[in-house]
Amino acid sequence: MKFSPPALKCRNVPGGQVNTTHITVQSPKLVPFFKATCVYFVLWLPTSSPSWFSALIKCLPIFCLWVFLLAHGINFLVSHRSASRILAGLIFSALGDAFLIWQEQGYFIHGLLMFAITHILYSSAFGMKPLDLKAGLLMGVVSSSCYAFLYSYLSGPFTYLVAVYIALIGFMGWRAVAGLSACVGAMLFMVSDLTIALNKFCFPVPYSRFIIMATYYAAQMLIALPACSPSPRA
Repeated sequence: MKFSPPALKCRNVPGGQVNTTHITVQSPKLVPFFKATCVYFVLWLPTSSPSWFSALIKCLPIFCLWVFLLAHGINFLVSHRSASRILAGLIFSALGDAFLIWQEQGYFIHGLLMFAITHILYSSAFGMKPLDLKAGLLMGVVSSSCYAFLYSYLSGPFTYLVAVYIALIGFMGWRAVAGLSACVGAMLFMVSDLTIALNKFCFPVPYSRFIIMATYYAAQMLIALPACSPSPRA
């Protein structure tokens, strides 16, 4: 990754750059997202009593990222297909968040499916250029290692559902590695999901909820930010 003021080289972003001026301009538009994230952590509603209100509070930061992208206009989203795919991914993410509020009532798989669709949409937004096979191989090794560790703790449909999910998020992480912001976002997303898996299937993870949500919200913001690059992308 080479720095060349005033732009940061970033290959998975249209034109290969994320201009620092662009980031400065976009930052104030993310204020609602940061406020909504603070509301979630300040309220810290108990997960033992799921409700539509707790679902709303959990999804609120993602709603703010919807608004962040929609504020650029429908024409922008139409001409920037990567941005429209990121928006679609955020919509499915919010649905996944809502389902996971009721995961103990049998909706965990529904949430898993929503986030699987999210990763497919994000992968499509990042594209296949540059291919970077070395990064793909590394991500494959990491993903395989994670599944190998989890395998003995899995049973029933989760044995293959988790395998498919890890493959999808690993592929998404591979396609994100060419750009700084999206790459960091993808890695944080993987940390969040791995923490969920460890806590649900293996053993209690200390401060798991805080780790999961802090890395998740940061990941979504970092993935959404470069989608608003002014250069069009197929």
